[in-house]
Amino acid sequence: MVALFQTENWTNYLLALIPIFIAIDVIGVLPIFISLTEEIGTDERRRIVKQSIMTSFAVSLGFLAIGKFIFKVLGISIPDFKIAGGIILLIIATTDLLFPQKTSRLTSSTLGVVPLGMPLIVGPAVLTTILISVDLYSYLPTIFSLIVNLLLVWVVFLNSTHIIKMMGEGGAKAFGKVVSVLLAALAVMMIRKGIYEMISGG
Repeated sequence: MVALFQTENWTNYLLALIPIFIAIDVIGVLPIFISLTEEIGTDERRRIVKQSIMTSFAVSLGFLAIGKFIFKVLGISIPDFKIAGGIILLIIATTDLLFPQKTSRLTSSTLGVVPLGMPLIVGPAVLTTILISVDLYSYLPTIFSLIVNLLLVWVVFLNSTHIIKMMGEGGAKAFGKVVSVLLAALAVMMIRKGIYEMISGG
């Protein structure tokens, strides 16, 4: 228990927050959430938000539980996954910057599961980031950071109407683009570290 209060451990908790926050990109997802739920009542919207957060958390924990086992079975190393994950993140960030797509309106009982919970909140970017975060900072800081970021998503989604009015839809989209640039930089960092670790380990 004492070890949890050591400075370096709390540093890991703080450091793990940042890449997961960037990968989730709650402000970037916000305009999509508004588009999907703008014709839905308040109570139903709250249910959808809860459903999306629970789905995101369950998928993330499931991936954390079996991700490394799958690596061992398939013979995939962490550097391999860093490079592959970095390439995926770079493609996602570049696509969002250069080829933004309009999100079609969907209204169903599973809206919080697909597409909100998966893949909008927790998609390849987040799954890649949390698995690498475990390798860098260990399980507890990663799970803590995931919970904090999902709670932030919960708060933002529940207050989405007010936030959009304050920022303006254009402001939210502009911020989303800035986050995409940061995500691209994170992707390059992952690829660089993966190549370095592959060379130094070989």
